[in-house]
Amino acid sequence: MDLRKLKTLIDLVSDSNVSELEITEAEGTVRIVKAQPQPIVQYAQMPAQAPMQYAQYAAPHPAAPAASAAPAPAPAAVEGHVLTSPMVGTFYRSSSPGAAAFVDVGDTVKVGQTLCIIEAMKILNEIECDKDGVIKSVLAENGQAVEYGQALFVIE
Repeated sequence: MDLRKLKTLIDLVSDSNVSELEITEAEGTVRIVKAQPQPIVQYAQMPAQAPMQYAQYAAPHPAAPAASAAPAPAPAAVEGHVLTSPMVGTFYRSSSPGAAAFVDVGDTVKVGQTLCIIEAMKILNEIECDKDGVIKSVLAENGQAVEYGQALFVIE
């Protein structure tokens, strides 16, 4: 079979919905099979559960009055715009360990300005400001692991 004819057949199969083509001629048989894309399989690892402590199995003390258990105080309402983490990773306030922080409390920031870096899977992702204003507080510590949706900055 002519090489140009073979090339034309390969191009026809790759451009069409045909997944397999077989041609028999006097010189021999040619079979062209289009490779199907393999599905991408992603695995998510479940977080490890902490082992249960002995105290969870112990019976409550009968001498402890029920009224002494005060409800936990509600978290203080944050006034201003809260910038949250768009991903899970490690929070860094500066571009390198010895460098000054991108922003500090009291700094005026503009939309698009880099506020911090979150390292995820060895990739450094610059987190930009999404609102003009003044940094009221920084809610994460340098080098701290942060979760998706965790509050990082409060902007007034």
